[in-house]
Amino acid sequence: IMKKIVLGTLVCGVAAFGAVNLAACKGCHGVNFEKKALGKSKIVKDMTKKAVSDSLVGYKKGTYGGAMKGLMKGQVASYSDADIKAVSTYIAGLK
Repeated sequence: IMKKIVLGTLVCGVAAFGAVNLAACKGCHGVNFEKKALGKSKIVKDMTKKAVSDSLVGYKKGTYGGAMKGLMKGQVASYSDADIKAVSTYIAGLK
């Protein structure tokens, strides 16, 4: 059953944003990206589209981030440029 749940979640994420599973993002950042992830991150919905994009690119390269750097690098490692653009655009639209 767990395998089916994980697979279903991944399929939903892939359908909407390529390799991006927004459910995983929302699990820490809040449904509307309104929370500090694990009490440490910036509130993502308050960031500009460029700031979100720059941070995701930096996490992917391992050049950005403080306490969450290692965790986030793993989360965004598979993101394509199109995925980063899609996520940044989505979050910018929450304002």
